Amino acid sequence: MLLQAAGPDPLFIILTVLFLVIAGVCVAMLMMTRQKLAAAQAQAISANATAAAGGVDAQRAIEEAKFKAKELISRAEAEARNQALALREKVEAELDGERKEIKELEKRVAKREESIEQKFELLDKKADQLEKKHKEIDEGKARIAQLEAEAQKVLGDQRGKLTEIAKLSQEEAKRELLEVFDAELVNDKATRLTKMLKELDETSSEKAKWTISQAICRLASEYTGETTTSTVEIPNDEVKGRIIGREGRNIRHFQQVTGVDVIVDDTPGVVVVSCFDSVRRETAARTLRRLIQDGRVHPARIEEIFEVCGKEIEKEILEAGKQIQFDSEVHNIHPKAQYLLGRLKFRSSYGQNVYKHTVEVAHLMGMMCSELGLDPKLGRRCGLMHDIGKAIDHEKEGGHPFVGKEFLIGIKERPEVIEAAGGHHDQPLTHKYPYVSLAAAADAISASRPGARRESMERYVQRLTALEGVAKSFNGVQEAFAVQAGRELRVLVNAKAVTDEQALVIARDMARKIEDELTYPGEIKVTLMRETRVTEFAR
Repeated sequence: MLLQAAGPDPLFIILTVLFLVIAGVCVAMLMMTRQKLAAAQAQAISANATAAAGGVDAQRAIEEAKFKAKELISRAEAEARNQALALREKVEAELDGERKEIKELEKRVAKREESIEQKFELLDKKADQLEKKHKEIDEGKARIAQLEAEAQKVLGDQRGKLTEIAKLSQEEAKRELLEVFDAELVNDKATRLTKMLKELDETSSEKAKWTISQAICRLASEYTGETTTSTVEIPNDEVKGRIIGREGRNIRHFQQVTGVDVIVDDTPGVVVVSCFDSVRRETAARTLRRLIQDGRVHPARIEEIFEVCGKEIEKEILEAGKQIQFDSEVHNIHPKAQYLLGRLKFRSSYGQNVYKHTVEVAHLMGMMCSELGLDPKLGRRCGLMHDIGKAIDHEKEGGHPFVGKEFLIGIKERPEVIEAAGGHHDQPLTHKYPYVSLAAAADAISASRPGARRESMERYVQRLTALEGVAKSFNGVQEAFAVQAGRELRVLVNAKAVTDEQALVIARDMARKIEDELTYPGEIKVTLMRETRVTEFAR
């Protein structure tokens, strides 16, 4: 079947081509033979001409020429026969090879036809099986429909009997059951709420004390180290010996002149300078770095470099006090306040630079005042002065709001600025100026910005990742997003897999799991969203 569809027989084509080739070769050989005969005749004619001219000798030459012509003709015929025979043998050998290939090809085609027939048989069997399965499925559907109809009939009969016995309709029975459950739930809620309030009254005070003590234990040493020490790198440990000096002479004189403590321990490559006064600590650290670079460490050189570094720090403070006016867009600042604001460049709080924090709060207050219809210039001034007490809180008793308020009263600053500086942390229940609340809000915004304070960006990202991981551990949750710096967790659930009632339970369990497994500041709002989306395209 396949060979007929493919076209004419290839053997016939091959034999025809070979026959044409042989015929062409034979014609070529005959033409060569004729050319040789013609050459021989030409020689004979020339010989006859010569004989006619030469007499008897010419007759002999003619006979010799004829004899040579016969020899040439016989040789040419023999060569032609040999070549024809060799060509015939070659052609027959090629034909034998072609016949073998054709036979192998026929065998392969026969095998393929057999395999195709077998595949057709298998397909027929599978089609029969599929038809049987479809019939069985249809019969099963019919049985299921019959059983469902019978079940609905039985259920209707049972409901009718229950209605006759209870003398209540289905809706009335549901209403009575729900009323009973509601009453039980109200009582249960009241009992649990009373118990929780009692436990809260008993444990809140102890819990608050424990929380504060734990916070102090966890943060006190780390916070003190960040805000009271500076690290000075040294090229090698030999420099430590020069800093200490013979019998500790150099280090004692350095501490006496600078007013700081120098800690030289086994830590490789560093020396620690400790002091609560940030300006004095920075001056001492810069002096120590200059001494290490100079290489000459002795009392006279210490005093000389300390005096130079002190003048440089004072100059930087004055320049920073001038610059902060342009950065915050606040002008006409008292020189003393300007100097203290410049000192904030060397002051940090919870790892946040107070100079940058102050400028940020000033801009935030300016924007909020503009939105609320208040004076933005006065708002920026309140924000700039709100933490001025941090520049001198180590010199006077009291927190920085109280110290800053007393200083601003002394320089006769505007009352709005004084109240914002004194009340931005502990606001009274009623205050005279709205700038106090705005200062507290701007201070909180700047401090809670991701990465602004102690918490590094890496830890911040890890905390948000952990928060999203807790949400995604629940079944039915598709996506979870931690927003507002980790203060809110928004969760998307699969509307097909989770009902409204299950969504309430998942949200409550998720909040409990976050409380048990994670550590975070403040509170986290868990918002679980369940929605059904239908999408269609108009083409």
